[in-house]
Amino acid sequence: MIAKKTKAPLMLTLGTAAVLVAGGGAAYWYFSQPKAGPGDLPIGAEVVPQDALMAVSVTTNPGQWQQLREFGTPQSQAAFDKGLAQLRDRLLTANGFDYQRDIQPWVGEEVTLAFLGTKVPFTTPPGTTNQQPVVIVLPIRDALKAKQILEAARPGAGKLVDRTYKGFQIKETQGAAAQGYSATVLDGKFLVVATDPKATDQAIDSYTSKTNLANTLGFTKALGQIKVEQPFGKIYVNLPAASAISAANAGKTLTPQDQQQIQQNQGLAATATLQAEGVQLKSVSWLKPDSQRKFEVQNNAKVMPSRLPADTILMVSGGNLQRFWQDYSQGATSSPITPIDPNFLKDGIRSTVGMDWEQDFLSWMNGEFAIALASVPEGSSSNLPFSLLLLTKTSDRRAAEASLKKLDEAMVSRYKFQVQETQINGSSVTSWTIPQSGALINRGWLDGDVAFLSLGAPIANNIVPRAVQPLADSDAFKKAVPTSLAPNNGHFYINVDQAINSKRFPILQLPPGNRELVGAVRSIGVTAAIADERSSRYDVFVALQKGNKPAPLPSPTVPPAPSPTP
Repeated sequence: MIAKKTKAPLMLTLGTAAVLVAGGGAAYWYFSQPKAGPGDLPIGAEVVPQDALMAVSVTTNPGQWQQLREFGTPQSQAAFDKGLAQLRDRLLTANGFDYQRDIQPWVGEEVTLAFLGTKVPFTTPPGTTNQQPVVIVLPIRDALKAKQILEAARPGAGKLVDRTYKGFQIKETQGAAAQGYSATVLDGKFLVVATDPKATDQAIDSYTSKTNLANTLGFTKALGQIKVEQPFGKIYVNLPAASAISAANAGKTLTPQDQQQIQQNQGLAATATLQAEGVQLKSVSWLKPDSQRKFEVQNNAKVMPSRLPADTILMVSGGNLQRFWQDYSQGATSSPITPIDPNFLKDGIRSTVGMDWEQDFLSWMNGEFAIALASVPEGSSSNLPFSLLLLTKTSDRRAAEASLKKLDEAMVSRYKFQVQETQINGSSVTSWTIPQSGALINRGWLDGDVAFLSLGAPIANNIVPRAVQPLADSDAFKKAVPTSLAPNNGHFYINVDQAINSKRFPILQLPPGNRELVGAVRSIGVTAAIADERSSRYDVFVALQKGNKPAPLPSPTVPPAPSPTP
């Protein structure tokens, strides 16, 4: 069967979201790529089950944690510290442990938390909500101290009982007032703690049978592409499992075709490092080695940031709008977090202007593109605070002109717009206006082959015939958007200070519960590139506010016991 080539997504969810992907030539590329060594794998990768939804490894270095806590506003710092304290109290304090006294003296340089899937019928204690089982892997630097800690009784932690599974001794709490635990030591190397006894068994199975994260197809090779010195953390996401769980949580039923599409993916991995101005992530997403789907290795995004004005607060760009949309549409049905239903856009264009999105527009939008939101320059007389911009390069200007002319006619006949030709900085621009509302749309050409359309405030004079102060030259953009991936396939950029924190744009405001943490962010920049037929690279930089010197975490408190089942 001939493999179908598609365009890799520009970015992957939190998510989240965003953030990641013949013959002798492929063999040469494979053997010339950096490979991750044993020290580059997340700690405990040989313990984490292959079907785990996610694994997160973080450093135990106090200096790096101190540096992370120094970022943010006073409000976000307090919220972050509160979250850390609650996690500490739920996992440690409730079971009689103190990190500095009982864990820090023997633990290694990194710990791993794995969130398991749902194939195993895990136990849910009476009176508690059904939570995703978690396995924590702590490398043992001092085996004697770790043994003493494990065997010591803890006030309020409940009775410790012993059992054995596949030759490994396991200690578990019974009758704990709060969250109990199940723990074992694997060959003197790892202390494995789980929130469910069956999760401990699954970790042991993965360790003894080698069906673990360390042996996941493509994982070691993927880590070689994002290797960094002294990472703060490492992340792995099992894309097929995570997509299935997200779809179930969203109440979405996946068809057999959707499931087959999801199973083409393998994983997403990222490494995070702390920089002076924020957090940098290098990530890679990859398909399974035998996937029918393949990426088209083209990295054609070059000039769109230089065509946008410096006042741009939000933008996404790519190398080919036509292919981007085709790939987006194909994946939309199987993705539970698709922001826009492709059918919604197609139906909207058909109902509003009587035109076909794919035949009348996408057919000639086969080059580099950008979609952006630009704020109005200071001193502007416009009543609108922003303008929405679409720029797309075409290889068929004649077809483009015919479609745009048809669009002009539809706006006149259906909505009584006044359409007229104007001159802006010596270039011909078509303007659509409604005198009663003051709405304004401009369209025209840049350098003869880049069509642009602006909706909202009149800012065409800032980009025609070229941007006098381009986004690419602005300090905010240069500090936010990574440049190490060259050539690349596009960017994502948002100036969070201007777009959200300033509260100038109501359409971009967040619910109150999210504002504290978002207030710590200055900007986010992403650069994407196709690495090869089955992997995509994404470099991300999150610029953060510099906060006050952090105070000690709140004093430990024991969480309240769960309410009994009625």
